[in-house]
This record gives sequence, structure tokens and C-alpha cells, in this order.
Amino acid sequence: MNIVKKRFSIKDLENLSGIKAHTIRIWEKRYDLLTPNRTDTNIRYYSLSNLQKLLNITLLYNNGYKISKIAKVPEKEIPLLVREIISENTVKSHSINAFKLAMINFDQTLFLNTYNALLANRTFKEIFQEVLIPLLTELGLLWQTDVINPSHEHFVIGLIKQKILVNIERLQVIEASKKDKVFVLFLPESEIHEIGLLYLNYEIALKGYQSIYLGQSVPLDSLIELPKYFSNIVFLSYFTVEPNKTMIDNYIKDFYNQLHLSENNELWVLGQQVKHLKLDNLQEEVKVFGTIEEVINEI
Repeated sequence: MNIVKKRFSIKDLENLSGIKAHTIRIWEKRYDLLTPNRTDTNIRYYSLSNLQKLLNITLLYNNGYKISKIAKVPEKEIPLLVREIISENTVKSHSINAFKLAMINFDQTLFLNTYNALLANRTFKEIFQEVLIPLLTELGLLWQTDVINPSHEHFVIGLIKQKILVNIERLQVIEASKKDKVFVLFLPESEIHEIGLLYLNYEIALKGYQSIYLGQSVPLDSLIELPKYFSNIVFLSYFTVEPNKTMIDNYIKDFYNQLHLSENNELWVLGQQVKHLKLDNLQEEVKVFGTIEEVINEI
């Protein structure tokens, strides 16, 4: 079965391009920029080529081109014009659009070609922070509005994970140079969103520390043995959906008691759920962070 999405509503185009549906209709009627198709029941829909064209038009429009001027450019020349104007200020937007198209089409080649083009002028760290984090943020919104389905999200996240893992491996073949602490990275039970934690594992390796990556859905009793092997442990976790707001304070309390946190061992946490923590009740050995950047600065 062909699972590539080829039909888009005007609301899909709005969510993917950032251009309001009302504006798209005006461009369509006044300048004949897009040509929607119709189903047998006379419902309008847009093709993948319509989406590609709109994303290119959006980039030109956001970089000072008047829509009346864009409308006069032959359709085959629009991609060429886009390439001509791409600069440091626009490459991020262009790359995010390319990654979106790769996701919609399940097109691994387009994803890799876009990534490698970025890599020619950027480090992996710059690509992740400048392009992939904004892309992941947009994916969350697209998923919520039903523009994409879980298979699209899993596809692109799987490719991003591959890139993170490759870069971690390159760093970890060199013995850790800093010995004052060891990082243990894990997600609590029923938590499976690990992209942020994986990237922090890369940053830890980049800064010369040893890390022990345990991954998704780790029970507390699986961590108890670690202080017997290492001293000065920083346990690092990312709470995206778990533990939920009704359980998070008890989770931190149980962690503190079972892992015997002390001045030598700490727990660092971040993610959506930490906003529900009662900060006044936290022990000194527990540190709460608002963003990945805050954690990186603390490492």
C-alpha cells in the first residue's frame, strides 16, 4: 500500500507553510499561484507539487519578494530563484521545509542530502540546535493538528536519532578525559521520548565526560546498583510525559530515598513535567532545568 501523503487540505498547507489559509486563497485567485484539484464529490485538495511550490514561494515572500513579482516568475524558475537567494539567514527555513517534505514523502534520500548540505558549513551541534530543534518543535504542532500521523513522526525522528548516535560514537571512541563525575542518563518508567536525552548524551561526550546511557522506561530499582560502581554520579532524566503531574513529587522523593542522593550524587531533571514540581520541597541534590541549553551550561 502506498502510504505517501499526496493530498493536502488548505489547512494542511497553512500548518506546513505558516501562511494563513485566507492568504493562500487570495494568492490563488488573484495570482493563480496554486491550482487545487477536486475529488469526485467536489472537495478541493492540493497536490504534493502544490505544497512544494508554496514552500518555495513562502521562502521568497519572507525574504522581501512581493507576491506580485513572484507570480510573474515561470514555475520552473522558482526553485532556481530560491537557490540564488539562500544565505545564512534563509538556509534554516529552507532546510526545515526540505526536512518536512522528506517526512511527508518518507524520503530518506532527501533527508540525508539536506543534512549533508548543512554539514558542509556547520557542525553537528549547530545543525541540531539551529535546525533540528525548531523542526522537532514544528513536528509536535503538525502532529497535534493531524497534518502528519505517528508514522511520519517516527520516520523523521528515527533518522535524527541515527545522526545523534553516529556523532556520539565518534566521541566515545576516545577515553573520557574528565573524571570528576559520571553521568547516568535514563527515562522514567513509561517515558519513551528520548531525543532530548540522546542529544544531551552527545553534549556530555563532547565535554569529555563518561556517560552511561540506559534509555527509555527505566524502573528506579534498576538504578540502585550504580552507586556501588561509581562515585560522583549525576543522574540525568527528561520528563516529557512521565511521571505525570500527580506523581512527579513522589517520584523525586522516592528517587532521593532509594538512590541515597548525597553531596556526591545528584539528580538533574528537565522536560515538560518539571513545571509541576513543588520547588520549595526539593532537596539540594536535585536540580531542575528549563531547557537543554541550561543543562549544557551546567555540565
